[in-house]
Amino acid sequence: MQLNTLKPAIGSKHAKRRVGRGIGSGLGKTAGRGHKGQKSRSGGFHKVGFEGGQMPMYRRLPKRGFTSLGQHLYAQVRLSDLQALPVDDIDLQALKQAGVVGQAVRYVKVIKSGELSRKVALKGLTATVGAKAAIEAAGGSLV
Repeated sequence: MQLNTLKPAIGSKHAKRRVGRGIGSGLGKTAGRGHKGQKSRSGGFHKVGFEGGQMPMYRRLPKRGFTSLGQHLYAQVRLSDLQALPVDDIDLQALKQAGVVGQAVRYVKVIKSGELSRKVALKGLTATVGAKAAIEAAGGSLV
């Protein structure tokens, strides 16, 4: 094999479609653009969503809803989730490793849902008033 004998695999290369090059090419005369109209002209284009001058759909429909950019940064954890964890010192990293919260979460709040019967120490987490009372009643603490 020599460099000057290398060729691409058969069928991997094909000739570029040449429009507007005569009737024999199959794409002569109107060059596949059809007859008349804005899209047949050179330079004839319109922006995405343009509906020929009528009020476009995105302006006819009412605006609704709102998506917060920080919705994935916050998470809530139940007391029952803390009860199921095998560790006693619980922080954000421990919750992520256990799969209780997602990897993108930055802020966690413990809510009073379920039961907590063992002593846990929460570090760097916030809790509702009821959850805080339940944690301290079980002998735990919030730092």
